[in-house]
Amino acid sequence: MHRELDADADVVKPASMTKQLVSNDPTTGEQVWSGAIGDAATEVATARAAWAGWAAHSVAYRIEALRRFANVVRKAEEEFATTIAKETGKPFWEAKTEVAAVINKVDISIDAYAERTPQRRLEAALGNKVAVRHKPHGVLAVLGPYNFPAHLPNGHIVPALIAGNAVVFKPSEKAPATGAMLVDCFHQAGIPEGVVRLLIGGPEQGKALASEPGIDGLLFTGSARAGMSLHRQFADMPHKILALELGGNNPLVVWQAKDIPAAAAIIVQSAYLSAGQRCTAARRLIVEDGAHGELLDALQSMIGRIIVDQPFADPPPFMGPVVDNAAADHVQEQWLELMMKGGKPLCRLDRPVKDRPYLTPALIDVTDVKGRPDEEIFGPVLQLIRVPDFDAAINEANNTRFGLAASLIGGSPELYDKFWANVRAGVINWNKPTNGAPSNAPFGGIGLSGNHRPSAFYAADYCAYPVTSSEADTLRGAIGQGLRDPNELEN
Repeated sequence: MHRELDADADVVKPASMTKQLVSNDPTTGEQVWSGAIGDAATEVATARAAWAGWAAHSVAYRIEALRRFANVVRKAEEEFATTIAKETGKPFWEAKTEVAAVINKVDISIDAYAERTPQRRLEAALGNKVAVRHKPHGVLAVLGPYNFPAHLPNGHIVPALIAGNAVVFKPSEKAPATGAMLVDCFHQAGIPEGVVRLLIGGPEQGKALASEPGIDGLLFTGSARAGMSLHRQFADMPHKILALELGGNNPLVVWQAKDIPAAAAIIVQSAYLSAGQRCTAARRLIVEDGAHGELLDALQSMIGRIIVDQPFADPPPFMGPVVDNAAADHVQEQWLELMMKGGKPLCRLDRPVKDRPYLTPALIDVTDVKGRPDEEIFGPVLQLIRVPDFDAAINEANNTRFGLAASLIGGSPELYDKFWANVRAGVINWNKPTNGAPSNAPFGGIGLSGNHRPSAFYAADYCAYPVTSSEADTLRGAIGQGLRDPNELEN
């Protein structure tokens, strides 16, 4: 059964009369784009047929094609950013930074391929040589998220193409227009249409793609729940690469911060950028009990100044809505659960526009909440936790099944060293937000945040596999021990 988006409820619903997927502007409910739902088997077969030709080209050829892709995106920057903003509701200025990241990913991936997957030749005994080279896996499936519908899948696709793979990309059903535009840019750059395939659809098409026997691996960015499901599905397929980039219940510890306004600004950036729809967003604010009053006053004051509006508003908003009404409903349910368990609202989570997914930035004290849910609240909700000392702050930071990002604001170099050494996360920052990880470094987490396949600069690692060769120009073969003397055989 096919699925389409309901323009009123902003959710995917069954439909027997249509094979179209529709995406809507979350700020107005108006249709942004529609496209035909695809077939996973057809797309994988097409990519499989095109893969060998692409892999046969030199790395230099493939790199040149990706450089052309960057130029195509650069020329379409305004249109691309407009599409992202309309489809996701994120501020236009933020959508433009996403398009810039798509462009910059090419040069970063070229550098990463050279550093992470170099060709090496080593001298061995008797003039022999040892060679280390890399081969592409084949056809890689990419499942993209809606929060960064261009940048995050592009972070898989570009290194996969450089390595010589073909790609079947299924964008989120909540951001298909952005996915379609991204794929069109690859094709405009001269990358063969068979090498980068677009699969439009909802969860059913995603499951079908992950189950296709013709793929050689799956690169996924999304929720921990979906990631765990994929991990179970691939458990008996060790011959297929699986790279999972999942969410986080990220701690932000503020300790002995001298510049309170700066600390408040970093907290707001960490928790509320992209309406909290970042896997690296701060979810838990951990502070020293009794010494947090001034910080809390400054934070609440800054939260009250945050502009929540449509992407193209003037003045520009700090954050827009979450992606749709279903997402807003879920965040509100999680907020109510915290209050029902005894959480004390400091800045309330409100829904200022009826039937639209705008949410106001919220802050809630959950220090006394027993059995706090260890879940990723994918929206603008920050939980305050007061602790008596720094050891307790570290323990609280580690009180999660996730392990993506963590940050310390304030403190001394010695305190940061202790924080870095004891906190379990793949991204650990000092006096910087939890989000905004650099693309020229590895990005990934532990626990429920990933499966030890870090992306960004290290994406090259899972896009190709190393091949070791022992090589000699001259044929030599001899066995020195364990054979009978040939003269004994003659007798």
